[in-house]
Amino acid sequence: MSQEKVIVLDFGGQYNQLIARRVRECNVYCEVHPYQIPIQKIREMNPKGIIFTGGPNSVYLEESPVCSKEIFKLGIPVLGICYGAQVMAYLLGGSVKTAPTSEYGKTEVTVDTDKALFSGVASDTVCWMSHTDYIEKAPDGFQITGHTPVCPVAAMECPQRGLYATQFHPEVLHTAEGQKMLSNFVYKICGCKGDWKMDSFVEKTIQEIREKVGDGKVLCALSGGVDSSVAAVMLAKAVGKQLTCVFVDHGLLRKNEGDEVEAVFGTKGIYDLNFIRINAQDRFYKKLEGIEEPEAKRKIIGEEFIRVFEEEAKKIGAVDYLVQGTIYPDVIESGLGKSATIKSHHNVGGLPDCVDFREIIEPLRLLFKDEVRQAGRELGIPEYLVSRQPFPGPGLGIRIIGEVTADKVRIVQDADAIYRQEIANAGLDKAISQYFAALTNMRSVGVMGDERTYDYAVALRAVTTTDFMTAECAEIPFAVLQKVMNRVVNEVKGVNRVVYDLTSKPPGTIEFE
Repeated sequence: MSQEKVIVLDFGGQYNQLIARRVRECNVYCEVHPYQIPIQKIREMNPKGIIFTGGPNSVYLEESPVCSKEIFKLGIPVLGICYGAQVMAYLLGGSVKTAPTSEYGKTEVTVDTDKALFSGVASDTVCWMSHTDYIEKAPDGFQITGHTPVCPVAAMECPQRGLYATQFHPEVLHTAEGQKMLSNFVYKICGCKGDWKMDSFVEKTIQEIREKVGDGKVLCALSGGVDSSVAAVMLAKAVGKQLTCVFVDHGLLRKNEGDEVEAVFGTKGIYDLNFIRINAQDRFYKKLEGIEEPEAKRKIIGEEFIRVFEEEAKKIGAVDYLVQGTIYPDVIESGLGKSATIKSHHNVGGLPDCVDFREIIEPLRLLFKDEVRQAGRELGIPEYLVSRQPFPGPGLGIRIIGEVTADKVRIVQDADAIYRQEIANAGLDKAISQYFAALTNMRSVGVMGDERTYDYAVALRAVTTTDFMTAECAEIPFAVLQKVMNRVVNEVKGVNRVVYDLTSKPPGTIEFE
């Protein structure tokens, strides 16, 4: 990778990885580190810029996270965002207090467009606010560069020291010109050239894997989804036949998906891989009997995955490494680091304490979903595989509310197949980032063929997003939804009601559990 980089210091907010993603959109490499990182370590990394993230704390309380004041003496430009702005103000002698009026959601902010951070931005611009505390008074030497009717310091700067701050979140899509602001920071303020490209990431990662593995054997957890497919091809290019891909059909895949995965990666597929398919449907269903709590299901599925891989590794003999397609959103939402746990991903928070491999290799751990797709294209993976719908590792286990049974899996598979077919027929499949059917745990009275029914409700979900950290409900034409409803109710036994989920992320997640 290029030596040119910006680092993000994590104070515990939910958008921390998203900040890094936005910086990378500027073709500038970016890493996330804990706020306690030693000053000497920062000096050694020699970043072009530093960004402080948001966080849930009040900076004036004794136990709240703050960094060393020495960071402001490094001569490196710093941008503080939300809580990060309050940290900057607090440490440098400003005043931070509980705001008389909290601000949440889209807010019009008046900014000084003569300043570098807001160059090319409208003077009244819509930004995403999410704060209870506010900067009552900026530190000495700072100029106020943005405000709202109830937030006197919505932005501030001390350009002589390279210090900038926004109370709002420029990294989220709800901030209309946020990407422009971040671009101004990395280019106009930090002086970055923007020379980090995905081809350099792929090339360097393959070389690092080759050096790490040596002549060892590698087992890849292949689900057939975008992430694990890109990881598998990357490992194949790095170590060739030292790699064995194990595909576990846990009975929680979409309709016919097990056969489709084997058709691509199996012995008659398009890649020269050692491929093994394990049909473990009954084993997973048995483990999930009586389990209703979402986190428990995720952890059970995650641990059973690992156990199956361990068993297969013993058959292969002397496997040193396990490869997984873990990506950045998996990591942040599993609460690794300072951020709150939203859900445990099967290949992150769901890992058992003891795993029988020398090391787990996660070559995509620093990438977001769209970056993974870019890497796949760099690797020459066909577009129909690279652009396929995201699918969670725990599969339909987290699209079935409550206990998982074979009959419930059949219901959601059939409903989802109908939904995906009609979305494609309507020409909407490329415009919607992710869409699927889920089975609620609600049963209600209906009438079909003049007879009373008491069956399940299927929920349809569709969102648009660029990063899968935030998302908006997709606006699907009513006629399309009506057609899906008619087909599901008529063709899927056990369903008498269909609903459409309008929730954005946040406050919801994209998946149901």
